[in-house]
Amino acid sequence: MSEVEPWSLIYKKIYVLGAGAVGCYFGGMLARTHHDVTFIARPERAKVLNEAGLEMDCKSFHETIAVKASTELSILSDADLLLLSVKSLDTERTIAQVQSILPSKAVILSLQNGVANIDVASKVVANPIYAAVVYVAAGMIAHRTVKHHGRGELLIGNPSQVNDQDDQYLQGICALFEGAGVPCSITPQIKRDMWLKFLVNCSFNAISGIGQIPYGEMVKSPEIVKLIEEITKEFLAIAALEDVNITMSEAVAINASIATTMVTQVSSTAQDLARGKMTEIDFLNGYIVDLGKRYGIATPFNESVHALVKMLESQIK
Repeated sequence: MSEVEPWSLIYKKIYVLGAGAVGCYFGGMLARTHHDVTFIARPERAKVLNEAGLEMDCKSFHETIAVKASTELSILSDADLLLLSVKSLDTERTIAQVQSILPSKAVILSLQNGVANIDVASKVVANPIYAAVVYVAAGMIAHRTVKHHGRGELLIGNPSQVNDQDDQYLQGICALFEGAGVPCSITPQIKRDMWLKFLVNCSFNAISGIGQIPYGEMVKSPEIVKLIEEITKEFLAIAALEDVNITMSEAVAINASIATTMVTQVSSTAQDLARGKMTEIDFLNGYIVDLGKRYGIATPFNESVHALVKMLESQIK
């Protein structure tokens, strides 16, 4: 690999599978720096992106980026890097659809919520699959505008043991994003970092969705702060049984950081419900509830917010 641009020899053709806020933000940052990025999107979004470009209304800039978009999975046949940003509930179906199309050289980076997606995808494809812990506050306005509310960094790694080939792939991904102005680092403890982000999702997403309320407003309510604390206690008990040890002080600190660095953000769960779409709640608090049943641990607070989001989902036509 070249010393100057090692990523250019590995990741020439980049595809974003799942052109929501996360996919459009990170794919847009790469496209903005003239990488060959194609978004796989639904027909309406693909048409608008092709015709009018991707508008990035970000904290440090506001630009419209000329991008390529398609509805066709068949174009993935020349992929070098696939940014997987579909909803967790769509992972298995989506990976099964592309399994015969993706070349064996293609590297997959999961930008998804939850902690089960790598395992789900790995059972379907043999391609290298890596996890990204995503900390970005962003949402989509109509079909072509990413509204960036804050942060935007990635932690990446292999939940399994890293070998020399993995290290090369991961370093290439880091160089790619760093060159596009996205802070990105490789972490040897990616499973723990995934669970720390998972904690944030379980603490904030459902409540934000139920109340259609941004994070900064949530923590102004003492009752909600107490609810977050109880959800967190249950979460940590389950995490320990999954060999992930997070202290209560660590958990409190990372929850607090989200409320202060993403003040105006509403959760992806809230955004889905507002658009009349099914959420990822079964892979967030619902996953904690399922693990609790498996281990014989009561999780009444996680069960409560999970049940309320499921109730709201049941109203979706």
